[in-house]
Amino acid sequence: MLNSRIPAGPLEDKWTNYKNKAKLINPANRRRYKIIVVGTGLAGASSAASFAELGFNVEVFTFHDSARRAHSVAAQGGVNAAKDYQNDGDSVWRMFYDTLKGGDFRAREANVYRLAECSMELIDQAVAQGVPFAREYSGYLSNRSFGGVQVSRTFYARGQTGQQLLLGAYQALMRQNAQDNLTLHTRHEMLDVITIDGKVKGITVRNLDTGDITSHACDALVIASGGYGKIYYLSTLAMNCNATAIWRAHAKGALMAAPSWTQFHPTSLPQLGDHQSKLTLMSESLRNDGRIWVPKKAKDTRNPNEIPENERDYYLERRYPAFGNLAPRDISSRAAKERIDAGCGVGPMKNAVYLDFKHAVERLGKEVIAQRYGNLFTMYQKITGMDAYQEPMMIAPAAHFSMGGLWVDYRLMSNLHGLFVLGEANFSDHGANRLGANSLLQACVDGYFIAPRTVMDFLAEETPEALNASDSFEQAAKASKDEVEKKLNALLNIKGTTTAEEFHKQLGRILYTKCGLSRNGKDMAAAKSELLELQQTFYKDLLVPGTEKDINFELEKAFRVADYLEMALLIVEDALQRQESCGAHFREEYQTPDGEALRNDNDFCYVSAWEYLGNNKYQLHKEHLNFEFVELQTRSYK
Repeated sequence: MLNSRIPAGPLEDKWTNYKNKAKLINPANRRRYKIIVVGTGLAGASSAASFAELGFNVEVFTFHDSARRAHSVAAQGGVNAAKDYQNDGDSVWRMFYDTLKGGDFRAREANVYRLAECSMELIDQAVAQGVPFAREYSGYLSNRSFGGVQVSRTFYARGQTGQQLLLGAYQALMRQNAQDNLTLHTRHEMLDVITIDGKVKGITVRNLDTGDITSHACDALVIASGGYGKIYYLSTLAMNCNATAIWRAHAKGALMAAPSWTQFHPTSLPQLGDHQSKLTLMSESLRNDGRIWVPKKAKDTRNPNEIPENERDYYLERRYPAFGNLAPRDISSRAAKERIDAGCGVGPMKNAVYLDFKHAVERLGKEVIAQRYGNLFTMYQKITGMDAYQEPMMIAPAAHFSMGGLWVDYRLMSNLHGLFVLGEANFSDHGANRLGANSLLQACVDGYFIAPRTVMDFLAEETPEALNASDSFEQAAKASKDEVEKKLNALLNIKGTTTAEEFHKQLGRILYTKCGLSRNGKDMAAAKSELLELQQTFYKDLLVPGTEKDINFELEKAFRVADYLEMALLIVEDALQRQESCGAHFREEYQTPDGEALRNDNDFCYVSAWEYLGNNKYQLHKEHLNFEFVELQTRSYK
């Protein structure tokens, strides 16, 4: 059933061969084809602008009031590219292998190699757009290192690289909008995918200002709506981030791949109380110069500056001397949890570790540190009231990135005919753990370089229909709108006593404690029971004030939490069936004597892909991973 459509030939030639053989559409005929893009982050904005530049008829939908408010803006540390400007031994092959190893060998070789290969073009593209990457005194672009690698390949714009890259994609998008080459719909949320005979033919959206529900036809649908890490409630994601777009596609037949692979970022600000609704990311780049430690003595209440060096445990440097504080995120987060669970946590809730810049300031001077991370230090002081130049930052792991997502083939097309999925919304490039600074890379590469080729290749074999909607589409669109209205009215009519926010908080607590940084069979079995009970209570006691025809944030939230409740059950189901540890999926029953992840390549060298059957039932399909060009090895960063 699962055909990944990987081109034949040597690894380094696969993408070139695909492009050389891909079908094209005459420029004069492209305007006859309509492409809908859902999402205006880096993947969505870049692909939409590229499609419009090529001459396709493009419609873009975002629930934000401005396209540039997409969550790509929050990425801080940088974007990877194998340029080897530092002459430290980097190459496309090394970047490919670092990424494959970082994901614990649970990704396709061909997709990962293409990511590394296209990284070279991206930096040139971004510089041409005016992205203000940091530069050396000589004028050359500057680089720094990120976790899981031993070269400096990360390009950055201080601590706001995502914002600067998004502004580049946004200006390209708005240029096409101003020239009437595409139509941008802000404050519209996709609530259903319209299919006819198993083929995607459009979407149904809700105008969040008026409540109007409308349907829109397309010849190809591109979903680039981001990840689902907010399902854990306390996460680094913005409050509005959600899984509804990909979950609605899943409910219409698109397979969901590896949903239990969620990354916990090791450098978030810790939770400080039950009043919090989100956590704040501190860039991984800080680990270049900051040293992570905890007191050796459990329950040590001294001020960190009063704890002498010989009473500090620099546990990453101790356990992973080859990579030290730049060990991959999954390993760094688990190591922090291990120390916190051992009673060595710091802060008001004893749930954090220290990130200390004392030695870096002494070695380089405050001015150099301020040049590299000044905006991050300022943000930290505004949030916590503490000066990180004078005392260590407090950091803790937090839900951050979704390696799982909708299943796609090499062309980034789902098993659902005509549905393409880009960026964090798909599963394709990172395996069981993403390396830092590869998220911005994937989003840009998918949008600027891959989707424009693969979507055209697909459309070249399709008859354009969307601009002249058929009777069958009108019937399918009416059924879709009726279904959406029925669900919205059902949520409004429960008239219980508990808000969607409270249900989401309870859902996040269950997942965090029983299917989070580490998980085991007993806890996950309990989580399934608790989630089913919570879901039943949701449909009995949900409170949604207001009406469907008003601006109604509570109704928006309720719809998203309803999807989250279903998805949470699938996350637990996926984690239960994978009886191994790999990357961010750490089963306590499957670990080495020294506490590292223990893979089972004989039985679980596959990507799980789940088919939606309804009523919390799913069927498992497997895409077995074949490693032709690298040897499967036990991952080690020691």
